[in-house]
This record gives sequence, structure tokens and C-alpha cells, in this order.
Amino acid sequence: MKAIEQSCIAIIVFSENYASSQWCLEEVAKIMECKEQTYLTVLPVFYKVDPREVRGGRKSYGKALSKHESKFRKDLEKVKRWKKALFDAGSLSGWHLSDGDESELIQRIVKEISTHLDRSPLHVAKHPVGIDSRVVKLEWMLNLKAQDNVVMVGLWGQGGIGKTTLAKALYNTIFRQFEGSCLLANVREASKDSKGLVLLQEKLLSEILILQQRLEVSSVDKGINLIQHRLRHKKILLILDDVDDLCQLNALASEGKWFGGGSKIIITTRDKHLLTCHGINQDHIYEVKALDDSEAHELLSKHAFPTQPKLEIGTDLVDGVLNLTKGLPLALEKLSRVPNSKINDVLKISYDGLEENEKEIFLDIACFFKGKNSEYVEKVLDSCDLEAIIGLEILMERSLIRIGFTIEMHDLIQFMGMEIVNQECRDDPDKRSRLWRHDDVFNVLSGGVGDCAVKAIVLELPEPTKMCIGLDAFTKMRRLRLLILCNVHDTFQGPLCLPDELRWFEWPGCARGIPEFSSSPKKLVGLDMPKSSIAVVPKQFKVSISLLTELILAWNNITSLPTSINKHGRLSLLHVQSCHQLKEIPELPPLLNFLLADGCESLQKTGGLTSFHNFVPRGLAMANISPPDQQNTGRYMICLPGEEIPRWVLPIEDDSVFFMASKELYGKFLGFVLCAVLNSNRIWLEYFIPSKLWGVVDFGQTDGGYAQFSLRVSGGIVKKWGFRIICKQLEDDLEVVLEDNELIDPALLYEVAHESTDSEA
Repeated sequence: MKAIEQSCIAIIVFSENYASSQWCLEEVAKIMECKEQTYLTVLPVFYKVDPREVRGGRKSYGKALSKHESKFRKDLEKVKRWKKALFDAGSLSGWHLSDGDESELIQRIVKEISTHLDRSPLHVAKHPVGIDSRVVKLEWMLNLKAQDNVVMVGLWGQGGIGKTTLAKALYNTIFRQFEGSCLLANVREASKDSKGLVLLQEKLLSEILILQQRLEVSSVDKGINLIQHRLRHKKILLILDDVDDLCQLNALASEGKWFGGGSKIIITTRDKHLLTCHGINQDHIYEVKALDDSEAHELLSKHAFPTQPKLEIGTDLVDGVLNLTKGLPLALEKLSRVPNSKINDVLKISYDGLEENEKEIFLDIACFFKGKNSEYVEKVLDSCDLEAIIGLEILMERSLIRIGFTIEMHDLIQFMGMEIVNQECRDDPDKRSRLWRHDDVFNVLSGGVGDCAVKAIVLELPEPTKMCIGLDAFTKMRRLRLLILCNVHDTFQGPLCLPDELRWFEWPGCARGIPEFSSSPKKLVGLDMPKSSIAVVPKQFKVSISLLTELILAWNNITSLPTSINKHGRLSLLHVQSCHQLKEIPELPPLLNFLLADGCESLQKTGGLTSFHNFVPRGLAMANISPPDQQNTGRYMICLPGEEIPRWVLPIEDDSVFFMASKELYGKFLGFVLCAVLNSNRIWLEYFIPSKLWGVVDFGQTDGGYAQFSLRVSGGIVKKWGFRIICKQLEDDLEVVLEDNELIDPALLYEVAHESTDSEA
């Protein structure tokens, strides 16, 4: 029995008197048990006996089994097990010999077994570092013991991360547990040709069925039918490597029911969305991650110094290579020899498969925004007429970026993106879409520019640097949509004029004034010019920049803002912090969400911004209205100079406030107002809609249907604070309930029907 357990092929020779032997019946039962539980291939030979006699218990088999039933009356389960084994084995495809040539049959059997033994392992890698632990995780995910269901698993990760290597190693570990196995390599590349999918279908069928001659498939549809018909009862292992299109999966493994129970289908891809669209749930998607530092160091050493494994390598050299490759196996292999353009070619495959929107976003991140705050990047990209949310999601699914608080990208992927831009025109930066190097930006801005292809310039220098910017440098850049200059001092004394297509403009610290605008409408969405020497905001501001949503002029010398600023219907953020000479804030735009004006000591008029009749209506408006193409923040916040809490806000003596409310009362709440007097004589006043502060409230967890609410303010910068609940007019019976249960201080509630006057400010 041990020999059966250790075998990979079992040949059962059924003869006329086979069933009369208890030992033979025990062996066939053990063989069929191993077939179900492990990787045993079973090949039956029916020697001068009809297969129907074996599986149906007829003639000599029926007589023998009747005798066994009489003998084992007290253990009929044993006989039932034998019968089942005979039925299962007799149902298998094998050889039937009645009166033919026995030697010819033996030759056929030898040839068939040789074919099965030719199913050899695949070459994995010269140095398979870090593979074993990952294979163990995948074996668990595949649930190899489950024999009923077909399991599909996706291996997802960026190019060069080792998906194919891992798939091959997994194949070698488990392929003998299946009746047939096949790895279709480079599906993406192989299916480009018009007959590519047909050839892949032919290879799949030939390898799994172990056919001696090529099986011809006339069309993809015919191939689908053949796969379903020939493989639906076979337990198979199929690996589809480097898939990038659903049509490939639909042609090769559209559904689990195409294959027999216990089959395992493994798909490697760079596109996570492809796997989810194919119906593979998150629990069956394995993200292939980079090698850790110790694994990367080991792999580098084995590739770079194969004959001298104990050679001491300079720490700086090793650290430099490891820092560049970031645990990417392909890069470690190539860079251990010489820098190789093949790395770029492999990584660029993911870029080539992107739509135009995602390509633009990818290049912007590679050239400008790696490591930047993700919310900031999304805002800038949106301003440039790009679909940022969906684009970033797709780049993340394609393993080109990672998104957390910041947007991260592998150094080699970033280099690939920069190289794409450089290859647009190596000799002439005017002909490139993006500029980020000092020399390229200097050449374009200081010289005469004809037809300029530049879409974006982001120059962030480590220290202030002088640069002569030509009078018409920007106006000739008709395609320019993004301009960010940090630590750039313009030595030209004349006015600068921005191009009409510009969407986002940042020039902190060095500008002498806001650039001029032509009379034609501008498309500018964000203007960020803090810590400069700006004294005047141009009067034509309202005419030129009607799309403006963000205006940052903090730490400047402005004395006033134009009254026309309230005409900017889309302006949601105004930042004039520490403009020490600013004397007045005029009427604000209707949809402004955030006003930062602390540190403006000269302010004499604020338009009653902290009064109830000004602040609360704005807060209520923010709860229901958002600027076009912008997400509703559900908040309204201002920060102004001051030391006193407005009289209509209830001062809170402790560092927290606590109350309980019924669902009925909570439904009356319109918003919450939080006010804090901070160090440096600043008042922070903020309005929240209920869902922004406490999210979805469950009123079923406490007796009587009440929910508990609390708010704590802590930190050394808060000198005193207050709180108020803005609510609808309460009915008389609800007011009585409030007085009776004492679960909330009625003073916290401010009904919007109350009269408010300027004296309340």
C-alpha cells in the first residue's frame, strides 16, 4: 500500500477472476482513494473482460462480489467500498484487449506511460530567492484538498516583480496532483496575432490531453466548445501568464464549470481590475510584492558574484543598487550585470496598455508628484481636466502606483515615465510635454519660443535661484496647463502674462506680483502665490478667472481684496493668512468653504463673518450646495484674528461636551458649530453637518432609542472653546421631553427660527 501512495502512475489490470481476490480489491480501493486525494494517474487495462462487467458487477465480478457479501455480512461497508472502487475504475478510459496482439498492447501502454512521465517540472529561475514562503501561501489559497469546486486565483503585481517565476514554482510543487497541467506563457504577447488565441487554445488542449498530434482548432468559438467538451470531467492545473484583456480569459478559462472538480486556474496579470471583472473575489487575489531587504541582498549577491558568494562588497555600492531596485527581482538581475534597457521595456508594457487620461496622469506623477500628498495631487490633476479619481484607481490596479497619505511609485517605474517624456525630443525641450530640470526650464523660459509643446512645468529648486523669464515666455505656451515654480526669482522687470489654457499656477516666495491677464476668459482653477512681494490684486481679476476655486495669497503685502471677489462663483478656498497690512475682507463668494485670515493684525472690517446671521446661513448653504465639479465638503470654516468667542456660541468650561439625543431630536439637527480661541490671538470657527462629525448614528443600541454623543477638544494651543447645535424649530411636546429627561442641555440648541442681530457677533 505504501508503494501505491508513493507512485505517480498506477496501472490496474482487470482480468476475469480479479474480483475474487480480496487483496486485489483492497489495492484498487487504495488506488482510487489516492487518485481522489493526491496526484495519482490511473490507467486501467481490461484483459479479456468487458469494462461494463467491472463497473456494473456483472458475470464473474457479480458472482465474486456476492461471495464477499456473504463472507463479510458484519462488514458490508468494506464490500460497498470495493464496489465503488470497481465502478470508478471501470469508468476510466484505458485499454481493452479481447483477442488482439498482447505485445502490441504492451507497446501502446509503454508509449502512453512515457508520455505521462514526460510531464516534467518547469525551469523557475537561476536563483529562486524568496519563493518558497510565497508558494506556501498560494497553496493555502488554492485549497488543494477541495475536490468539488474549481478555484481561480489571480497573481497581481507590477512588471518585473516575479509573478511568472512564482507561478512556475507553484506549478512545479503541485502539477502531479492533477490529471493534466498546462502553463500558457506570455498570453498578452501571444494573443496579439489574429490567430493567437486559437493557437493558445490548441496548446492548452494538446498539453492537458497529452496528445501526440496537434489538435486543430478552426476558430476561437470552436476552441471554447472543445475545451468545455474535452476538459469538463478532468481535474486540471492551468496557468495563464501575463493576461491583459478579458477576451483572453473568455477564450481560455471563462468559467470554472469548463473544467472538472478540483481544477485550479491561476492567472498572472498587472491589472487587478481585470481579475475582479472576471469574478475573482479579493480573497483569491494574491498581490506579489517586492523582495524584502535581506532577500534582495541575497539575490543581488548571487547574480553579481556567483563564483564568490562570500566576497565582501562595498556597502555604498550594495545600498545604492538596492535603493534603486526597491526589491524588484528583474531589476536586481539586470543591474547585477549591466544597466539594461530591457527593464524599461518590461515596465513600459503597463504604460502602453493605458488610456489617454491614465497616461497623462501617470506621466505627471512620474515627472512631478511622486511622494506628494495624494489629496493635493488629485486636486491639481482634476484642475487640469483629467479624471483624477478613476485614473489614480486604474494606475493603482495596474501596479504602477501606491496611494496612501502620499502617492508612491517605484524608482524604476518613475525613471521609465521620465524616459518616455525625454524620448519625445531629446535635443529640444520645447518639443517635450513636461519639464522639471533647471536647464531645460531655463532654456525654454529665457529664449524665444516658437511652437511650444510644453503642457506642464514643475521646477522645485533647493534654494532661491535667479532666472530671466522672457516677456512672452508663457503666452507662447498655448498648451501649458500646469505651472509650478519654487525658489525661482524672475530678474525680468516687465509684466508677465499667463497663457489662456493654464489651469494651475504656483509661484511661492519669489513673485513680485500677480501676472497680468488678457481680457479673454482664463481657465485658471488654482492660484497659489504665498510669501511673495505682492501688494495689489489686479482689478480685472473677476473678468479673467471666473473658474478659480482656490486662491492662496498668504504672507503677502496686500492691503485689500477687490470687492469683485464675491463674483467668483466657484471660489471655495481663500487663504490670506499673515497678510499684516490687509485692512478689510469684503463680501465673500457664496460657495466659499474655507477662509484663513489669521495673523492679519490690521483687519478693521470683516463683514460680520463671525455673526450668527452671516456664519450659520453660510454653513447651512455648504451642507446642501457644492461648487460645480467639486465634492460637497459639508463644512464651512473661517480663521480670523481675535480673542473672544462669539456670544451666540455656548462656552464650554471642560475639555469635552457630552449629550444624548433621540432619533426624533437628532433628525432636527442641521449642523454643529465649533469655536476655539487659539494661541497667537486666533479664532477658529467651523460648521459641520451631522454626518461629517459623527457619521451614521445607530439609535438601536441603547434603551429608549437614544444615542450618545461626545466631543473633546485638547491641545496646548486652545485657550478656550465653545459649541452649539443648530437645529430646526422644536415642537412643544419635544421641548417638554427635553426638560423631563435632562439628557441634553437645552442651552446647546440654537433654533434657526431665533432672531439674530449684529449685536450677537
